[in-house]
Amino acid sequence: MLTYEPDLDPEDWETSRKLAHHMLDDMFDLLAQAKQGPAWRPIPAEIQAAIREPIPMEAQGLEKVYRDYSDQVLPYSTGNRHPRFFGWVMGTGTVTGMLAEMLKAASNPHMGGFNHSALHVEIEVLRWLSLLLGFPENSSGILVGGGSMANMNGLAVARQQKAPWDVRAEGMFGQPQLTVYASSETHNWLIKACELMGLGRRAIRFIPVNQQGQMDLDSCRTQIQTDLRQGVHPFCIIGNAGTTSTGSIDDLVGQRALANEFGLWFHVDGALGSLAALAPRGAALVQGQELADSLAFDLHKWGYLPFEVACILVRDPQAHRATFAQAPAYLVSADRGISKGTTFFADRGYELSREFRALKVWMALKERGVRHLGEVIQKNIDQSFYLGRLVENHAAFELLSPVCLNVVCFRYNPGGLSEAELEAVNRETLLRIQEQGIAIPSHARIHDQFAIRVCNTNHRTRFSDMDLLLTEIHQMAKKVVREMNLGKE
Repeated sequence: MLTYEPDLDPEDWETSRKLAHHMLDDMFDLLAQAKQGPAWRPIPAEIQAAIREPIPMEAQGLEKVYRDYSDQVLPYSTGNRHPRFFGWVMGTGTVTGMLAEMLKAASNPHMGGFNHSALHVEIEVLRWLSLLLGFPENSSGILVGGGSMANMNGLAVARQQKAPWDVRAEGMFGQPQLTVYASSETHNWLIKACELMGLGRRAIRFIPVNQQGQMDLDSCRTQIQTDLRQGVHPFCIIGNAGTTSTGSIDDLVGQRALANEFGLWFHVDGALGSLAALAPRGAALVQGQELADSLAFDLHKWGYLPFEVACILVRDPQAHRATFAQAPAYLVSADRGISKGTTFFADRGYELSREFRALKVWMALKERGVRHLGEVIQKNIDQSFYLGRLVENHAAFELLSPVCLNVVCFRYNPGGLSEAELEAVNRETLLRIQEQGIAIPSHARIHDQFAIRVCNTNHRTRFSDMDLLLTEIHQMAKKVVREMNLGKE
């Protein structure tokens, strides 16, 4: 007879409850004070050394573990909750999102399928998102970890539907080359997806862009015609509703027409910009994404939610299911019990075990309403155009690409400096702005010129942050020029 039956529940529930309340108070303070302090701070060597410790074979206790987290981890985050975090395309998180993550973890439902209420919440969230983004109400979809996975899901459906053979049964062995068409500004998810799916990098046709950063449709048509003459099989055109470097939006209506012309799948990568459709004046900016066969977008970016939650919508539910569905005995619906009439999300993607990502979306949309969310997105768009005007009106700065959504690419250029000197000054200026915690822009290359890049998906940002950002960059850049002995403004 067993006398020792260990589990992982607290030994003292009341002590754990008090500590949990203390943690929650600390996290509320953290978010309430998000506008204070540096946007980012480097990790000291002693902190890195402290994190590296022997494997904890024996118990340390939750209080000690939380103390280590507070001292070693929390102060040295990426800083994306700060109002002047403008790097890459990161959301900022919300109080409601934080609480939803706690509730999700406590209930811990399995979201592969089965007959339980959390599954119906995801079904409802997908219905809402379909309607909000102009897709049919009965569209298929699934919530996944990020934009890369959402986009690959859409590309997989495209391949299954448009390949002239059954890819699931036959694979890619000995079959004709399939080709996919995307602008040269497309995110590198496409390269990774083609590698993982067995298409290979040679399947990708990167099409040049025009002055607005949009795919050149005539060049795309010519490339498709060339490929057809050479015996390969075009299967998909990818549109961008906001490119990563500049926020450029392809002519999505024109791409839909081109896809129809050749009988190709039309997928839209809206990871950066799709949710502009919720803003009062944003829908026109991403017009045409509602025409896609599949649409991928991130809710942990411009939906401001905590990582991870992205979405793929597929117009044709049968096409989506035909790409992933299987029917092993352990995943067959029953007439009664927990498997009664279940929707198996495992039939819409690769994962079987899935977390309850839908809860934070459901709670966030219900708490503030879509209209309010759209107003915050519109604020970010307006702030970005405002920064663009500040740059254009400042004699010492140069706008390197048109502002068309929420990304501003510019550089310090007072005149009299070579291209190499301009890159050195702007690169050093950007690094110092980051390291001093003033703000976190990132960088990009625009027409082979180094650009300071501001991407605004930050609900805490104020217009005054844009004024401060440009002022600080200007002062820092002048200091760098003096130190490099390159002249003066």
